Amino acid sequence: MSLGQRVGDDHQLARLLQIGVVLQEVVEARARKHLESSEAIDAELATLLEDAVTQANHHRARLETLIADLDADSVDYEDIEPLVEAQYQADQDFDDILYDQLCNVETAYKFFDDLLDALETSDTDFGVDHEELVSVLETLREAEARGVETVTDLMEAQE
Repeated sequence: MSLGQRVGDDHQLARLLQIGVVLQEVVEARARKHLESSEAIDAELATLLEDAVTQANHHRARLETLIADLDADSVDYEDIEPLVEAQYQADQDFDDILYDQLCNVETAYKFFDDLLDALETSDTDFGVDHEELVSVLETLREAEARGVETVTDLMEAQE
């Protein structure tokens, strides 16, 4: 996912942050679904998925705070979960769960990385503190990078 342009105003920033919320909701919904419907989960994978749920929830809350500071509305988890569930295939095995998780965290990482790049080229004064905005997004990006590394390590250990 590439933003390809700088962020020009609060409305555009709010919409981009809402995309970040949706990405976190997808991570959470998919991890929850895997936990609930797969019997191929060992303790290590269960812990990884439980941590993904907790982290996604925390990340969403941080993004929602920024969105609220811009006087915009966030996207409700209840609106996203059914969409994710409609695309879900319950017969996935252990490797499919890991690949799915990897795809989700890589997508979130890339989004935050691209958003930070777009903000770097922007000279707009937003309705939120620029340093706080960048700090939150950098923290989220780094957490997603650690998530990618954790999933990759688990995949390699399973080989």
